[in-house]
Amino acid sequence: MTKLADIPFSVLDLSPIVAGGSVALALQNSLDLARHAERWGYRRYWVAEHHNMPGIASAATSVVIGHIAGGTSRIRVGSGGIMLANHAPLMIAEQFGTLESLYPGRIDLGLGRAPGTDQMTMRSIRRGLDSNGDDFPELLEELMAFLQPAVPGQRVRAVPGAGLDIPIWLLGSGGFSAQLAGRLGLPFASAGHFSPANMLPALEAYRRSFRPSAALAEPCALVCVNVICAETDAEALRLATSHQQASLSLIRGMPQPLKPPVDSMDGLWTAQERAAVESFTGGSIVGGPATVRRKLTALAAATAADELMVHAFIHDHAARLRSYEWVAEIAADSAATPPSRSAADLPAFSMQS
Repeated sequence: MTKLADIPFSVLDLSPIVAGGSVALALQNSLDLARHAERWGYRRYWVAEHHNMPGIASAATSVVIGHIAGGTSRIRVGSGGIMLANHAPLMIAEQFGTLESLYPGRIDLGLGRAPGTDQMTMRSIRRGLDSNGDDFPELLEELMAFLQPAVPGQRVRAVPGAGLDIPIWLLGSGGFSAQLAGRLGLPFASAGHFSPANMLPALEAYRRSFRPSAALAEPCALVCVNVICAETDAEALRLATSHQQASLSLIRGMPQPLKPPVDSMDGLWTAQERAAVESFTGGSIVGGPATVRRKLTALAAATAADELMVHAFIHDHAARLRSYEWVAEIAADSAATPPSRSAADLPAFSMQS
């Protein structure tokens, strides 16, 4: 029997820049949420690397991690993730070595294969488009080597970084990173918050390919999911329209600051656009506390997740705080709730790859 109280819960924060707000406000709100999350018992707090996104403030991800870690005291802080193709492995080793030196035992290094942006921005970051992600295993190997203890005669070292115990997670929405994480014996984080259809196949691929390593004796799978909780199902569905509008603007190639919720999305999207948005957000858990409790329990049972990470793209900061607080209360008080596997309770993820 799956009990949410037995599963650690964590937070993914994209540091939303809201319409009429600013980057400074977004980062202030992120720190405020992290402090609340620490008090509510969340295990870790991750921020993500995205570029040229008017609605996301965490492009300088390592800097934001330092901001969050410096303003909290216990919660683990990390990247969900760093897009390794955008960086020299040595520099990531140095940045996270610095973070681990400042906040020992609290830093996670989550790594993604995708660029986290569009092709034009990729050119500005890399000054070229030679890499298509196929070199991710080589970049990862180089990074992991820099984090190992330095050996006599080693000409290039990560200072700081070498020899520090910084957990590495591989993030992914499909099979490539899942299988790589399994072969290397690393923990895997599944991006169910934007790729729900690929979540279960990726988890299956990870567990099937897993080989024990110095880092892990058994597979460790984290599942990230959008969760919006409010007083009622209707209010949660209304709050979720901000995320739907953000996904719609991204599909149209015109990303924007996070908009306030609307009473209805009718007239804002075409049928084709609605289907595209729902392919990203269809795995979201949206509702009042009873609905969220039931669906989170079903998700935990279906995925056998070792950890659940919650993301909430909510325009109003107070409503966002309340959503995370409700989830924490649900997780802590879930022992009396039996797991449900009914189709109505499961988010719209699929076993089809």
